[in-house]
Amino acid sequence: MRAPGGPRAITTAAVLAVLLSACAGTPAALRPDAARAPVVAGYLDETAVAALADAVPPPPAPGSAEDLDDKARSARFIALEDTDRWLLATAHAELRPPLALQHFDCALDARLDPAAIPQLTRLMQRLFHDADSAAERVKARAHRPRPVGDDLQRNACQRLTEAGRRSASYPSGSSTVGAVYGEAFAALDPTRAEAARRMGEELGRSRLICAMHYPRDVAAGDALGRAVFQAAAAQPAFQADLIAARAELAAVRATGARSPGCAAEAQALATPLP
Repeated sequence: MRAPGGPRAITTAAVLAVLLSACAGTPAALRPDAARAPVVAGYLDETAVAALADAVPPPPAPGSAEDLDDKARSARFIALEDTDRWLLATAHAELRPPLALQHFDCALDARLDPAAIPQLTRLMQRLFHDADSAAERVKARAHRPRPVGDDLQRNACQRLTEAGRRSASYPSGSSTVGAVYGEAFAALDPTRAEAARRMGEELGRSRLICAMHYPRDVAAGDALGRAVFQAAAAQPAFQADLIAARAELAAVRATGARSPGCAAEAQALATPLP
């Protein structure tokens, strides 16, 4: 379905294109030609990651009432294809620091230029490692197909390889990472905590719009991400990195630089979800 036309819709799409130019892309895990970023160790050791993953309940059984409910709810998101919220979801497909941190520009009222935030980027890279490791550990023990894997005619808002289409959906690694980022930015700037957490949640909702996950996949990822953050935040290394990143964020905000796409982002996020 196409969003209603008109000057306002065109303007919104144009400004959203600014966001896309900065941070759009297929997640590196799903890009066959992606150059891998250097691996940065997380805050948690393997035992801690395993404990977090083991606490995640299994996905709905195929054909169960929960599974069928998920599929029915997922199908309703087809109505958002080609809308402004779909375009924003395309940008949200990029989840690796430093580019992914720009999803939080408007929530933080700051322009997170990658060149200006090396300490913040490192902190988020370490959290990404922990969140991704925990989610992948859960996926390895029970394979649930993605919406785009169950329905090969379903559109995704990113380029997919066949392996990506067939990869596991539960829990949503994207919502796990989004929840971790939201909690981390809330800790960095408690005055913007609500907005930061909401943007973290929107990253997961974008994966519903993109047909990459079912609702229960995203809910499980949200819960796992919050648990990962709480475990990481208890580590002395995280607290030291938080102090450095908070100072960096204050310096960035002091420049007065702001994202030009915030009005369009707000309009897209105001789209009612089915």
